[in-house]
Amino acid sequence: MAETLPESFDDVDPDIRTFLDQVAADYSALADPLPTDVIERRRIAEKVRTRWTAGGPTMASSVDITLGPKPSRARLHRPTDARDAPVLLYLHGGGWTLFSIDTHDRLMREYAARSGCAVLGIDYSLSPEAQFPTALDECETALHWVRAHGQDHGLDPNRMAIGGDSAGANLALATALRLRDQSQDWIRAILLNYGAFDTDVRPSHDRYGGDAYMLNVPEMMDFWTNYLGDIDIVANPLARPLRADVRDLPPVFQCIAQCDILLDENIALTERLIEAGVDVTAEIYTGATHSFLEAVSISPLADRALADASDWLARILAA
Repeated sequence: MAETLPESFDDVDPDIRTFLDQVAADYSALADPLPTDVIERRRIAEKVRTRWTAGGPTMASSVDITLGPKPSRARLHRPTDARDAPVLLYLHGGGWTLFSIDTHDRLMREYAARSGCAVLGIDYSLSPEAQFPTALDECETALHWVRAHGQDHGLDPNRMAIGGDSAGANLALATALRLRDQSQDWIRAILLNYGAFDTDVRPSHDRYGGDAYMLNVPEMMDFWTNYLGDIDIVANPLARPLRADVRDLPPVFQCIAQCDILLDENIALTERLIEAGVDVTAEIYTGATHSFLEAVSISPLADRALADASDWLARILAA
């Protein structure tokens, strides 16, 4: 028999609820209903996230750089001037369709300050204009850039990690799998924040897919359509990396949000990694929703999750 909850019950952490309410209010103030034009949606999404990327740690240096024709823009945050710094390539979320290194700038600086790593973010090509595997190719290009030019920027190319949130976590895992398949053991650690790893609908989609949470089911399905187009997903497991062979990966940290439609596929990934013999640390944050890390300015829960992952990164990437 299904559990009946009181009408006033809210399983979301109170500070995260404040975050969700503010995000919803800002979207309503800028456009209600949301436009269907993807360019306009991106413009609005960038504005909505502005208040959440403000503040946070100050870096020793933050520079925008060009890695090549694609990705066209990248940003390197260095928390100190130390040479031979470990580096995290961090890939922003947004359903492969929205957001940028600007919307995720504070998250990148938080990881840099807390872990001691330099953090490199890229504006990979967005969907639906660019579909699988374009963004994946550009993530790989960024790692090649670190290998070839990182030392010129004070980075240690032998201490690289890759990570991201949501669609960015998908790209991070897929990039690590591709490098493994190429026998390139460049990646020392993988950081996966509430990732989108499979297209299947699971019970958590029903439980947490309503408007009371950050990400709803139709929106996620639209994101998958934008990214995948008409590819043969069975023949391309890196598009849905939960379906890939996950053996022989470096250590993985999973930040899993409890109140998220992607909860079940993240747990399924944890199980697959364990079965494959991968060193995985998986933390489920009770009361957290999709995107909750962006609320770090008001949320002790987000602060704790960032600290957990950063401490893990610092330990794994220690010289």
